[in-house]
Amino acid sequence: MAQIALTLPDQSVRNYDAGVTPADVAADISKSLAKKAISATVNGAHWDLQWPIDADADIAIHTMQDEVQANELVRHDLAHIMARAVQEIWPDTKVTIGPVIENGWYYDFDRAEPFTPEDLGLIEKKMKEIINLRDPVRTEIWPREKAIKHYQDLNEPYKVELIEAIPGDEPLRMYWHGDWQDLCRGPHLQHTGQVPADAFRLMSIAGAYWRGDSNRAMLQRIYGVAFTGKEKLKAYLNFLEEAEKRDHRKLGREMNLFHMQEEAPGQIFWHPNGWTVYTELQDYMRRQQRKGGYVEVNTPQVVDRKLWEASGHWDKYQENMFIVEVDEEHAREKAINALKPMNCPCHVQIFNQGIKSYRDLPLRMAEFGSCARYEPSGALHGIMRVRGFTQDDGHIFSTEEQIGEECQRFIDFLSNIYRDLGFEKFDILFSDRPEKRSGSDEVWDKAESALLEATRAAGIEPIMNPGEGAFYGPKLEFSLTDAIGRVWQCGTFQVDFVLPERLDATYIGADGAKHRPVMLHRATLGSFERFIGILIEEHAGKLPFWLAPRQVVVASITSEADDYVNEVVAALKAKGVRAEADTRNEKINYKVREHSLGKVPVILAVGHREVEERTVSVRRLGEKQTSVQGLDAVTQELAQAALPPDMVQ
Repeated sequence: MAQIALTLPDQSVRNYDAGVTPADVAADISKSLAKKAISATVNGAHWDLQWPIDADADIAIHTMQDEVQANELVRHDLAHIMARAVQEIWPDTKVTIGPVIENGWYYDFDRAEPFTPEDLGLIEKKMKEIINLRDPVRTEIWPREKAIKHYQDLNEPYKVELIEAIPGDEPLRMYWHGDWQDLCRGPHLQHTGQVPADAFRLMSIAGAYWRGDSNRAMLQRIYGVAFTGKEKLKAYLNFLEEAEKRDHRKLGREMNLFHMQEEAPGQIFWHPNGWTVYTELQDYMRRQQRKGGYVEVNTPQVVDRKLWEASGHWDKYQENMFIVEVDEEHAREKAINALKPMNCPCHVQIFNQGIKSYRDLPLRMAEFGSCARYEPSGALHGIMRVRGFTQDDGHIFSTEEQIGEECQRFIDFLSNIYRDLGFEKFDILFSDRPEKRSGSDEVWDKAESALLEATRAAGIEPIMNPGEGAFYGPKLEFSLTDAIGRVWQCGTFQVDFVLPERLDATYIGADGAKHRPVMLHRATLGSFERFIGILIEEHAGKLPFWLAPRQVVVASITSEADDYVNEVVAALKAKGVRAEADTRNEKINYKVREHSLGKVPVILAVGHREVEERTVSVRRLGEKQTSVQGLDAVTQELAQAALPPDMVQ
């Protein structure tokens, strides 16, 4: 039999007969490893311990300590174990697919009766019984005809359809978990008992069309989560509980910030409270941009397709654009326009008005640009993922020599703003050329080199993010980490040699000749809508005082204090504090509960004593203790707290 050489992670080489399995290799290395082994990596591919190796290869044996591989196997095995449990409880149920997803898995079933939340507990119990059986897992490769007949005999039409869709040169691998069998690429664990029985949870039930086609059967999808240990599951469930408390959609209702409705999918109806947050944030950004040397512009929302064709967006981005057809007077054909999905081509039009000199560069142009992009309905998520949004967009027209300085300048600009908004930590990712792009490789080489050099010159080694650049240029992505560890990609900085060329942007150089400017695209917050959603969740609705829509409520304890309540409100408003009166004929505890739910940072309670002494009883959100303070002192303190961070002396 032919010999093969397997190279281990320590670079030692062992020779085996062709057809050796990773399980054999693990046993040859040590009995301890053979007992702990769960899978292998062979030439970079995740490999089942039972699969034969027929050629020289690099090999690594994995145990439960290898988190990435262990999680994949545990979740994949649980998908099969769940499907087995469902068919053991309800034998008439037909199975379809059950892939691994982030933190868990799902499996789609065709069953006449709908699953109920109570059924999830029943399925979990059966799954634990199967795990405790420690049934062996085995695998075979079958001919296509045999596999099709097998599933036809079992009346599993979805499996038959899956096989018919698999390319003819791809092997059909069949897996058994005990006596229950499924079609699967693998790999899997070696017996059901290797799955931690206390580290998974079935989470929810949802509908899903077969193959994602609304014309096909509606299936029932069960989601589960799993980890390699119960403490990790507990931490994840605690994370989900905290995330649910912070959900901006829930808090948006409680704080009366906004709503969304089916007549305007993916677009926001801002209520007075929410619009206050929006405009305060926008005013803050406007002041910062002015200090940063930007001039503010405004451009049309509906633009003729000719500009989008010239810029390259019509070819590369049309599927995400809202198209508008207009019967122009005296025109033979309808005029085709698009709602702008981004602002950059319009900013070039402003740059192109009049002659620009090298002395005018860098020209920093900013716009709170109202944009529209088509997002599939299934991708929409509150105000985080919408179809109508406003970017804090900016474009810097510069020379090639100015790229480094402008990159450094923007990183400093963004860092200060994130710090003001409560985010001390962020990562910078470097995204290079995507597969679908404009411009030659030579232009991309120049743009990528310039941006990477500028970033490193700023003292930052970015995280590489291959293939995720914009279609016109590479970019830096600034990713925030919030209070519960979630990462949000917000700001961007992009180097673009392509668009100035396509739209014929020029400036007169020191030599008197025309030159192309470099276009540096930048956004700090990204979109106001998404960033406000992030702020709401970061602060669990308890926004910084300067940004809170309702900063102070002055509540009467007795109706005799109503006049003093109004006096206090007037004094606070005169100092720039957003204050309102609550003189309803309700008990003070009721008022406090209601305004606390609405995340009002400060409640000032006023009764007989406060009227006589010209004081207020101060209750701060999240604090149990109250304090009595003089009106003048409280007014001065709250007026200072109401100042945006850039205006604090």
